[in-house]
Amino acid sequence: MHTAIMGILNVTPDSFSDGGRFQTTEAAVAQGHRLIAEGADIVDIGGESTRPGAQPVPEEIELERVLPVIEALSAGSSARISIDTSKPRVAEACLRAGATLVNDVTGLGDPGMARVAAGHGAGVVIMHMRGTPLTMREQVHYSDLIGEIKAELAPRVRMAREAGIQEVIVDPGIGFAKTPAQSFGILRRLRELEELGCPILVGPSRKMFLGTLPGLEAPHFRLEGTLAAVVIGAMNGAAMVRVHDVLACRKALSVVDAVKGEGWTRSC
Repeated sequence: MHTAIMGILNVTPDSFSDGGRFQTTEAAVAQGHRLIAEGADIVDIGGESTRPGAQPVPEEIELERVLPVIEALSAGSSARISIDTSKPRVAEACLRAGATLVNDVTGLGDPGMARVAAGHGAGVVIMHMRGTPLTMREQVHYSDLIGEIKAELAPRVRMAREAGIQEVIVDPGIGFAKTPAQSFGILRRLRELEELGCPILVGPSRKMFLGTLPGLEAPHFRLEGTLAAVVIGAMNGAAMVRVHDVLACRKALSVVDAVKGEGWTRSC
């Protein structure tokens, strides 16, 4: 199976890279179709920014942003629809509207999320993060980076499986309560997370850790860095990557998949 691509669709005014670009339903739906045409297997729709320092958004506002987009894209779409949320009520409504995957940056921090996903037969992405977007920069101290990430993800994976969720994906949370050096270290040691027994997702796209390198300081200058990180992640065990630039990443990953002997296919 080829490396799957989750295309990012932020319906927010304040996301770090594309905030405000797809705030209207029409613009967001058009971008969703563009991501699918470029080769996205999954479109991940979010109505609340999780960039460092981001303020939480009320459920009602989050739902107003994402529900019309999910309803439009799930109608006859060739790609799966994912809801990027940590709120069970938001996930519930979005799963009813056609989403089949919940991408939770808090890693099922609210136990109600597992029940909601299981009740709809949905999959989950369990991401590793300490604290919240407001506090995570203060929680970057690890004595054993990968060991602690595994230890903190493992009970969440068990929770998901005990709730009856069949599809469980883990994400080490690059940039979330991680320094730039730690984020690079995650890519280097990614395969160690296979011990959790779940497919691995990585999300390096345009992130701040890349901006510590010469020429990649601004998010819109980070395409080449993103491509390198995506290729390294896929070669080191990632089954899925979460990115803004789907077409460029699909082309880069076609080389990875050929090297791995998996070839090219549009099925996920």
